[in-house]
Amino acid sequence: MAMREQRVADTFVELADTLVAGFDAVEFLHTLTERCVELLDADTAGLLLADERGSLRLVAASTGQTQLLELFQLQEEEGPCLDCYHSGQVVTLPDVSQVAGRWPRFSAMATELGFAGVHAIPMQLRTQIIGTLNLFRMHPNGLDETDAKLGKALVDVATIGLLSERAVRHQEMVTEQLQTALNSRVTIEQAKGILAERHSVDPDQAFTAMRRHARSHNRRLGEVAGEIIAGTVNVTDAVADVRAGNSARP
Repeated sequence: MAMREQRVADTFVELADTLVAGFDAVEFLHTLTERCVELLDADTAGLLLADERGSLRLVAASTGQTQLLELFQLQEEEGPCLDCYHSGQVVTLPDVSQVAGRWPRFSAMATELGFAGVHAIPMQLRTQIIGTLNLFRMHPNGLDETDAKLGKALVDVATIGLLSERAVRHQEMVTEQLQTALNSRVTIEQAKGILAERHSVDPDQAFTAMRRHARSHNRRLGEVAGEIIAGTVNVTDAVADVRAGNSARP
């Protein structure tokens, strides 16, 4: 018992450690399925994760049979794992043969592949559901209460860790984008001054000419500004249009 408790503690630490350099989400989710099979009274496990459109995709499966059954559910749009995702509730099937009326195609396929029981756990934090962790058994009867609670705790920790990593990555991306925008703004101001002096136009006209050139050549404004500073781009035509009072949009 002491050895199992130590393994459980180690697994919680392992699943909580997502904010590391080189974090690999796919490897992390495979680890989650492996640890659930190792620690719980389940024979195999599969994991479905929602994409940016909210459609479930198979990410991890501990056996080929599990992969087939998970893909079958997605293809047929029928099964306890899908219901778990859409409802946000744990779905337990002690005996799949007893639910043929509810999920006839799933029940038939599960039986054919040798599965008798399913325990699906939503990967959920408050109202956000990002997928499901699905445990499969070769024999009837579901997980006992202790294993069911432990499975839910493992999934909850993994979900929090994964969402935290996403949030940090998103914040880093936003920060990088903001810094890029600030840097571009400085470059643009410098380029405006160069164009205004070089072509004897006011700063607003210089900016309009830059935008016109960037749009007409499908370029980023910051890139064009940098090239104006470096003297590697010719925007004379755009400046001439602006000076002539061309009313076309920049």
